[in-house]
Amino acid sequence: MKIYLDCYQCFLKQALSAARRAGGTQEQQLSVLKKTMSILNDLPKDAIPPEIARLVHQTVRHEISCSDPYREAKLASTKQAMVLLPELRKLIKNSSHPMDTAIRLAIAGNIMDLGVMEDFGNLHTTIDRVLNQPFAIDHTAELKELLESSDHVLYLADNTGETVFDRAFIEKIKIPVIYAVKGSPVLNDATEQDAIEAGLDTVATILSNGSDVPGTLLELCSPEFVSAFNNAPVIIAKGQGNYESLSKSGSKVFCLLQVKCPVIGEDIKAATGSIICKRC
Repeated sequence: MKIYLDCYQCFLKQALSAARRAGGTQEQQLSVLKKTMSILNDLPKDAIPPEIARLVHQTVRHEISCSDPYREAKLASTKQAMVLLPELRKLIKNSSHPMDTAIRLAIAGNIMDLGVMEDFGNLHTTIDRVLNQPFAIDHTAELKELLESSDHVLYLADNTGETVFDRAFIEKIKIPVIYAVKGSPVLNDATEQDAIEAGLDTVATILSNGSDVPGTLLELCSPEFVSAFNNAPVIIAKGQGNYESLSKSGSKVFCLLQVKCPVIGEDIKAATGSIICKRC
């Protein structure tokens, strides 16, 4: 997905938020903003948002010497979502269409995105909304068909906390699941440690993608992950960052997300607040 003009202000906002979360001084925060503006000024024409976000957050970590500015927020997100896990399981068990409900709940969890918002609000409200609203793009039937006919699935994680909603969905998938996480911290995206704290190791094989991109750029991922990606018969890609980087990656990729910003909405042709299950 290309860079839109509205992305520029979003990168600056993200940079300042991350610098503050990292405990940066006023001088360090200003330095981060100036270096972010320099990054934006020098963007190549073919740059995509996850690529730029990677550079911005590397700048924050370097300037403030903080390896994971979102660590405390991620712990809080996992704790908040784990409280809901029994309720998520009950919603799926009592549903007349359990797999459809599990998919919707996985999408509901995508609201836990601190790259877009500082506070993702009341999770119960989001769950109720996502369980009842129509899909803007609905390829769930095709996804379920592939899950029935494939021997395994590669599941690309997005945000910490959202991992718990993924866990509830994965518990309904009958084939082995490889759960891919970031190789090192960026934003509140899930790393291996975050996934284990949410119990994903009990329902899937966790695989690091070896990258700190808030999305999936294969050229920056580990050979092991690239092999898993190429060999997977079906791939579930969670969140806006994975949509931005994988939206043209082929029909075995299904992007599950909530549209949380107008730029994504314009690109995917759906209103902000929409829920999406899109085959690429």
